[in-house]
Amino acid sequence: MAPSGDDIIVSERKLEMILSMKGGKGEASYANNSQAQAKHARSMLHLLKETLETVQLKPSSETAFAVADLGCSSGTNTLFTVNMIIQHIIKRYESLGYVLPEFSAYFSDLPSNDFNTLFQLLPPLAMGSMEECLVTDNHRSFFAAAVPGSFYRRLFPTRSINFFHSAFSLHWLSQVIFLDNCYYYHYKVPESVMDKRSTAYNKGRVFIHGADEETAGAYKKQYQSDLASFLRFRSLEMRSGGSMFLVCLGRTSVDPTDQSGPGLLFGTHFQDAWNDLGLITSEKRDTFNIPVYASSLQDFREVVEADGSFTINKLEVFKGGSPLVVNQPDNAAEVGRALANSCRSVAGVLVDAHIGEQLSEELFSRVEHKGTAHAKETLEQIQFYHIVASLSFVQVKTKKKMRCSSQLHTRTGARCRWCAEAVTMPSSSRGLACSSETATRSGRRFWHVARGSPMMRVWNFWVFELMVEVWKKMMMPDDA
Repeated sequence: MAPSGDDIIVSERKLEMILSMKGGKGEASYANNSQAQAKHARSMLHLLKETLETVQLKPSSETAFAVADLGCSSGTNTLFTVNMIIQHIIKRYESLGYVLPEFSAYFSDLPSNDFNTLFQLLPPLAMGSMEECLVTDNHRSFFAAAVPGSFYRRLFPTRSINFFHSAFSLHWLSQVIFLDNCYYYHYKVPESVMDKRSTAYNKGRVFIHGADEETAGAYKKQYQSDLASFLRFRSLEMRSGGSMFLVCLGRTSVDPTDQSGPGLLFGTHFQDAWNDLGLITSEKRDTFNIPVYASSLQDFREVVEADGSFTINKLEVFKGGSPLVVNQPDNAAEVGRALANSCRSVAGVLVDAHIGEQLSEELFSRVEHKGTAHAKETLEQIQFYHIVASLSFVQVKTKKKMRCSSQLHTRTGARCRWCAEAVTMPSSSRGLACSSETATRSGRRFWHVARGSPMMRVWNFWVFELMVEVWKKMMMPDDA
C-alpha cells in the first residue's frame, strides 16, 4: 500500500516487524556491511574521549554508572564503542582515587532491530568484584540490557543515564504514528513530500538530493523537529553532570538539496537503478523516498541552542571517507557488490515493504551492475561527512517560591500581604512596613496589620487605610 495522508503506511505488515537495519549474519546483513561505520567511528575516538572527560564523577555512588547507545543496530560496532566508553570512565575513576561503581550499558534501537544477533556477540559477564571483572580476559565488566523504542520518545526513567552515545542514526527522519489502535514505530518522510498537491512533492526522485527548494525545506523542518524531540527527552533522562556524544550524516554545503555523499549514493546510483527497473508505475516510484537528511552545522546548532538544556563543547563536520570498504579497489565486481550490499543493508527493508521482495532483489541487482560499471567513480566520488557533536547537560534549576526577607517582618512576626508569611505577632506590636524584595518588587510598599485585640486591629486597619490614601495623593500628579 502506498503512503497516503496522515496515516502513512509502508506495508500492511506491522511496521515494528520490518523497520531496521538488515539483521542476521548474511552477506547483505548490517553486521557484515558496517565496516565503513567501524572505520569512521575509530577515526573519531579522540573526540569521543574528549567528551568522556567532561562527565562529572562522584567519589562514591550507590547507583551504577549508566551508558546508553541509541540506534545501536546489530553487530560488533556498538559493543566495541560501549566497552571503550566504560573502560575510559574506569581509568578516570582510578586516576582520581574514587570508589569504582557498577556499570550498566543499555543498547537501544527500534523494536524490529535484531537484538538476538547483537546479544549473541556479547561476551559473558565476569563473576566476582568489579576489580576481578577488569582483569578477566574476554569478559565484560558491565551489566547489559536492550531498550526497544524510538529515541524520539522517552526511553529511560528521569535522571538515570550518565552518558548518551549515538552514531550514524540521527539523520533518519523518524516519529511515532497511531494506526489501527496500536503504536507503530515508523521512519517517515515529510507528508508534503508525498502529497501531489504540495509544491514540495518530490516527483521523479527517491531522495532529497537535487530536489526542489520546497522539498528540501520540508525535509529540514522534519529533521529539526525530530532533533528537538530527541534533545528534550534526553534532558529529562540524563543525570546532573552527564554528557552526550552524537554523530550523524552531515554536509559542507549550505544548500540542503546538495546532500553530499548520501546524495550521490541514493540520488544517482540508487535512483538510476530505480528508474531503470521499469516494472512499477511512476506513481509507485514517486511515493518512495529515502527518509534521510544530512544536516549542516547551522541546522544542528539552531536546534541545540533553542533547546537550551545542553552546552556545546564541540560541533564540527568530520570527513569520514567512503562508505564502501573493499579489499581490492581495482576489482570492479567487488566494488559493485559492496555498493549493492551497503544500500541493501540500510534501505533494504523499506524497499522490500514498498515493492515486494522479488522486485527488490531485481532493484539491488541493478544497483550492483551500475556500481560495477562505474567502480572507479563510485569509490572516488562517494565520500561521507559527519556532524560530530559533544554536548554537556545543563540542569535547569527550578525556581523556588520567594520568601519574605524583610528583617522587620521576621522580627515582628507580621503578615505580609505579598509574601503571605504568617507568624504569631505580639498584641503590642505596631504595623510596620514590609521591606522585603517580594513586596517592593511589585512596585508597592504596604504596611503590615498587627494581630492583637479587636480594638487594636480596627485601629491598625484605620491607620493602614489612611496611609494608603496619603500614598495615593503623593504619587498621583496634580491635575492643576
